Amino acid sequence: MNAASELGNSLSDDWSKKHLLGLEELSADEITLILDQAAEFKRLAASGETKLGALAGTVVANLFFEPSTRTRTSFALASKRLSADTVDFSSAGSSLSKGETFVDTARNIEAMGVDLVVVRHSTPGAPHLLAKHLNASVLNAGDGTHEHPTQALLDIFTIREQRGSLKGLTVALVGDILHSRVARSNIWGLTKLGARVIVCGPSTLIPPHVEKLGVEVSNNFDEILAETDCINLLRIQFERQRSAFFPSIREYAHLFGMNGDRIKRSRKDVLILAPGPINRGVELTPDVADGSHSVILDQVTNGLVVRMACLYLLFQRRKQESAVGAPQ
Repeated sequence: MNAASELGNSLSDDWSKKHLLGLEELSADEITLILDQAAEFKRLAASGETKLGALAGTVVANLFFEPSTRTRTSFALASKRLSADTVDFSSAGSSLSKGETFVDTARNIEAMGVDLVVVRHSTPGAPHLLAKHLNASVLNAGDGTHEHPTQALLDIFTIREQRGSLKGLTVALVGDILHSRVARSNIWGLTKLGARVIVCGPSTLIPPHVEKLGVEVSNNFDEILAETDCINLLRIQFERQRSAFFPSIREYAHLFGMNGDRIKRSRKDVLILAPGPINRGVELTPDVADGSHSVILDQVTNGLVVRMACLYLLFQRRKQESAVGAPQ
């Protein structure tokens, strides 16, 4: 606990954000700060310090208005690892069904003594709206097709852990770029840390003018295999699609799915990532998902320490703010 506090304080002194709403608004230094704090939490866990008191007395509300397994469980466990109390909310059976607004629901939960609010919502910008109405710090756990900052952070953390640095690496984001909040957050984070980013998929699933974000575009997966260090295979967002963007699942898997043949034609040390949930046989075949190049389960493991880091840094900023405002 002492070790965590000492190092955490030295890192958190450089953190100034009240909310974590997306990677678009963060600098390379701020992203690196989160990654470094996550690395310290992982080091402490490896040495046996898995339960820290850094957020003791703090209340974290997990407001999930969309289904989630990894993100919701990861945030809940991250809070518990830091000794915070948690409030878990789901829209099913809530007062939203009685006509209560999204903001009023959040404000009522905040009034019960909540310090940090983790929110996932189907509407882009929902966390930004809450940030304008709450005194609590807001952490975006995914808003529509906009951003999913902690997923991108854990993706980047995993790559950095394996390769040491992002600078100079070529990272391909393959699949449904159009509907993917993970892709957007990854683009912001990867480019700020010096990676070359290629987005690849059917032309119908590539957003117009995406090159303005500093990425390259390819519609031919096979052509970029030999030049790519890391391949992040994005799930087809069937639940967000309102029309057919490709002829068939079989056709998509044939053209853009990662399989054993494509692994053989890739770089020998290529990393295979996927944000999950994965559709086996669509974005990637089982032999690839479970193969030696896959770091998919490492991503899940790293998601815990990344979310611990985000919660911790936001809370430390609140403590500093309270100390400044306290009477002398």
